[in-house]
Amino acid sequence: MWKNKNVWILLIGEFVAGLGLWLGIIGNLEFMQEKVPSDFLKSLILASGLLAGLAVGPLAGKLTDQVKKKKVMLVSGFTRALSVIFMLIAIETGSVLWMIVFLVSIQISAAFYFPALQAAIPMVVKEKDLLQMNGVHMNVATLSRILGTALAGILLVVMSLSMLYVLSLAAYIVLFIMTWFLSFDEKSISPAVKGQKANGTSFKEVFPIIKGLPIVLMTLILTLVPLLFIGGFNLMVINISELQDSSAIKGWIYTAEGIAFMTGAFFVKKMGDLMSPYRILFVFSFVIGVSQLLLYFADNPVMSVVSFAIFGFAVGCFFPTAATIFQTRMPKEFHGRFFSFRNMLDRLIFQVVLLITGLLLDLVGLQIMTVLFGGLSLIMTGLFYSKYRQLKDSVLAEQAS
Repeated sequence: MWKNKNVWILLIGEFVAGLGLWLGIIGNLEFMQEKVPSDFLKSLILASGLLAGLAVGPLAGKLTDQVKKKKVMLVSGFTRALSVIFMLIAIETGSVLWMIVFLVSIQISAAFYFPALQAAIPMVVKEKDLLQMNGVHMNVATLSRILGTALAGILLVVMSLSMLYVLSLAAYIVLFIMTWFLSFDEKSISPAVKGQKANGTSFKEVFPIIKGLPIVLMTLILTLVPLLFIGGFNLMVINISELQDSSAIKGWIYTAEGIAFMTGAFFVKKMGDLMSPYRILFVFSFVIGVSQLLLYFADNPVMSVVSFAIFGFAVGCFFPTAATIFQTRMPKEFHGRFFSFRNMLDRLIFQVVLLITGLLLDLVGLQIMTVLFGGLSLIMTGLFYSKYRQLKDSVLAEQAS
């Protein structure tokens, strides 16, 4: 795998783009802290971009299955770079409206880019290397997040907010250039996919496939558990910082969670040799629920950092495993539409959780909210594990008969 130049291009491109992404995210938080006082209003602004990405999801999925993945990645990467200009205008004018335009445009670009990337990875590496590739790819993304957030904090002290976004723009341009050098064999699209009739390219065609693969459907729904935490991640970090009256705690939380994520993604391949991927999902879904409950003690700096570290390790094991299940169990001719649908589902849940998080932070506070979310996560995990056992027992019974 490591001798494949496409692997290195994807990983280096992900690292550079991740730096740009997190420079922008920290810039967004800084801009909103100055211009927007309410947590709920902050969540509405962030949700505006997610809604736009959700709206174009079906089109993104269809195009990803019809057009070469590299072409989709190039066009969306170029559009993402252009969108930074809107944020520069927002800073210059002090307008939150221009920031919303920026969020909408960059999320639309992402709605096309990420399904194409997920569909391209199985074409770049062999199936036996998929779990390792997914883990390494997510590790690179996490490393860029750690360095990006740390770098953003340092740069905000020595340069203007506008220059932070200029650096973000430069990173996206580098990603666009590197994507040009990708070279992999995109297999011929099956007749059912390349046909121009609506019944051959319908986004809805993916739903019967998902329904006919119970383990894919179950894994898809189970990803809601980490999204309960991730959806309000940044708002919770801001709230913990205010609760403890400490700006430094934000850096400690991001760093601890990021390092723990990388550790989990590194060890998940070894865990995959010892237990089934489904057991990995259920174990770490339970751990995620526990980490949410621990945030009841968010007024304690050590406990808040520990809870985010536990969460980071858990999702570092959870997401590469889920991605590998999707890439291997779903037919490749449906990858574009499936990953676009998954992207849409993630955005929808992310948006709902973001709004609920902002509302609950204003109404009941961080500690009560995390107990509610943690309890819901544990209940969902228990219910889906019970369903999985029933499914497994029925399969064994059929084989025995």
